[in-house]
Amino acid sequence: MDMHGATTLGHGSGTSPAPAASATAVVDAHGVVTGWSAGAERLLGYPSRDTVGYPVARLLAPEADIEKAFPSVLDGWSGTVVLRHRDGRRVDVWLRAHPSFDSQGNAQLLVVATRPERLVSDTDRAMTEEAFAQCHLPVMVYDSELRARRASAGASRELGLTEDQIRGRRVTEILPPHICRTVENGMRRVFETGEPERFDVRGAPRRGSREKVWSITVSPLVNPTGQVRHVQITALDVTQQHWARERLALLNDVSTRVGSTLDVMRTAQEMADVVVARRLADFVTIDLLDSLFRGVEPTPSVAGTVALRRAAQQSVLPGAPEAVNKPGHVDYYPESTPPVRCLATGRASLHRTLDDAIRNWQKADPTRAGVVRNFKIHSVMVIPLRARGITLGVAVLTRHRRPEPFDEDDLLLAEEIGTRAAVAVDNARRFALERATALALQRSLLPQRLAAQDAVEVAYRYLPARTRAGLGGDWFDVIPLSGARVALVVGDVVGHGLRASATMGRLRTAVRTLADVDLPPDELLVQLDDLVTHLASEEEDTTAEPPSGPEPDLEVSPDLIATCLYVVYDPVSRHCVAAAAGHPPPALVTPDGRADFIDLLPGPPLGVGGLPFETVERELPRGSLLALYTDGLIEGTQHDLAEGSALLRRCLERPARSLEALCDSLIQTLLPAQPPDDVALLVARTRALDTSQVATWELPSDPAAVAGARAEATARLRAWQLHDIAFTAELVISELVTNAIVYGQPPVQLRLIHDASLICEVSDSSSTAPHMRRARTFDEGGRGLLLVAQFAERWGTRHHAGGKTIWAEIDLSDRHAG
Repeated sequence: MDMHGATTLGHGSGTSPAPAASATAVVDAHGVVTGWSAGAERLLGYPSRDTVGYPVARLLAPEADIEKAFPSVLDGWSGTVVLRHRDGRRVDVWLRAHPSFDSQGNAQLLVVATRPERLVSDTDRAMTEEAFAQCHLPVMVYDSELRARRASAGASRELGLTEDQIRGRRVTEILPPHICRTVENGMRRVFETGEPERFDVRGAPRRGSREKVWSITVSPLVNPTGQVRHVQITALDVTQQHWARERLALLNDVSTRVGSTLDVMRTAQEMADVVVARRLADFVTIDLLDSLFRGVEPTPSVAGTVALRRAAQQSVLPGAPEAVNKPGHVDYYPESTPPVRCLATGRASLHRTLDDAIRNWQKADPTRAGVVRNFKIHSVMVIPLRARGITLGVAVLTRHRRPEPFDEDDLLLAEEIGTRAAVAVDNARRFALERATALALQRSLLPQRLAAQDAVEVAYRYLPARTRAGLGGDWFDVIPLSGARVALVVGDVVGHGLRASATMGRLRTAVRTLADVDLPPDELLVQLDDLVTHLASEEEDTTAEPPSGPEPDLEVSPDLIATCLYVVYDPVSRHCVAAAAGHPPPALVTPDGRADFIDLLPGPPLGVGGLPFETVERELPRGSLLALYTDGLIEGTQHDLAEGSALLRRCLERPARSLEALCDSLIQTLLPAQPPDDVALLVARTRALDTSQVATWELPSDPAAVAGARAEATARLRAWQLHDIAFTAELVISELVTNAIVYGQPPVQLRLIHDASLICEVSDSSSTAPHMRRARTFDEGGRGLLLVAQFAERWGTRHHAGGKTIWAEIDLSDRHAG
């Protein structure tokens, strides 16, 4: 190949530069030069006789990589290479290797080297130097020993040193230690990897200057061979952007972290924690009006000396040693102090400790003056906590570690934080007030003590919910019925709050009223369902009319739904009759310890309307255990309904010392420490009356049978050793039997039950209920039921499928006491 005619690059005659050209050469597969152009000779000074036939490696500078410069002849390549001139100097060229074949078909490389000549004028060099030296950004150049080689005017200004003072010094000799480590570590990584890095550092560049946030970029400065000889450090002041992000992050933290619970003290503490954690203040105290903790609604304005209760405090120092008061302590602030002025005006204020307002406060309070002096507090912000137009308290933020005083931007940020936190505090306050009201209402509506009866032994538990939803409408009751029977009731109003508690009270009263009428369980639920439907209709009419006054705290929903389980147990027959309206079935534990659920159709919830309810009847062995409960016991965050039911059954099968111990075991096993829903639990162990305590007679429908019935009853009373009430019992029995024979229909039955009281029952097949009437002076009748009412403790009528039963109870307590 003739290489002498190739275009060359070299120096022309005179002093003017030659135009850019190329030097070419040919290298075979063994790395031997086989062709050499005149341009190559001018570039490196070697004539063709000194290169052709020799290895190409002789032309490379010592630091050049032969494999990188001349790869496989089958692959093309381009890049920067350092060559060696004949006189020994280095020559940097841009090399392009093109694969080709010679006349015999052997692989070879056509190598083209280009070296553009750049003659920089003194003016250009001066301009470049001036641009770097006068650059207002902090820019510095460091060598591989991490020592400064150059520094811009911006760097000199920020560091307070001239370039000559900076040159040759390491970062550790100029900047604070924590910044030095970060910067020097970054420079080392760039020297090793050749990749630029960016990171932020925070601190004062020199003593006495304000703390700033810097965005540091470390860039590699490479020579033509690609080696990193120096690094350039550029520092951008991003303090404003950093604080803007910090403020946004702080407000976001306030929104997400403050108000996580509905506890006033905890909510205030969350605000204090966020303010200090985000370095807005070194010490913060939050004081709320003491009246808030006593359930008194705050007034829009305050005046005079104000009682403030410390709700929260936080400090950058462990244990908050700056605090004068402990959380929960009440302090009295004079009208002239900044906190009271803030409460009165509702406006935030910014102070230095040399201000008259702070100095006067220190004079009036030597203890606080000592804190200011000892901890060198220099800046104070006083922020009102206002929500819904009412000031709830005040937050005081101070700085003593950070040298920068609070500024107007800090004040605006603190006011925004105070506003958001105040809403959370007010929500917690309102929740606590409503919860206390609902709990007081609910407890007043629930039985304060269970009515005396001997059919079952009972124990119960009621646990209010401890969640944002508030109290529910769960309730229970034990109602003595005629004939020594007892009704066990558990119910649940869907929803939470005052409305649920109020509805629960109305339903419990209605159940007691209907139980006194002695309705069967299914009929009682029908009547209760009608009542709930009627209540829901009344509430719909109420919500249809817009309120004329202020917005009420009690929200009213048109949907009113409730569930109820009603169980009647008869200790004479040991029969249990139950009906449910959308309620979980009762659990039954037999005397042998086996537990299961009574197969009872749940029926529709109360308030659906128009659907029947089914009853189930079971004969229970003496000493059986019934467990009635609301769904909050078996359904929650820890398990679903099926898992909770299975767990309840297993717990009931465990032996317990007493019913009280059993209740405790169920609560501890099935419920978390903070139950999400109300829970009502009622357990009852059945008793049974012995046959010797019951006497029954079938009577003919003949007035003459009254005397015989009275005689039989008297004999039984003597056997029961009830001599002292024999006269009263004879009178009551005579009147009841006479009334049934005269006004009722056969068959007529007399039954006496000896329990805690003497129960006299007379049944007939008529459904007509008797009633008392006023007898005139000369009337022969009309006084029977009046006499029964006078001599009996209580009396009444219950209807059943076979007719009716008139019953009366004669108290035996005076007899036992005597």
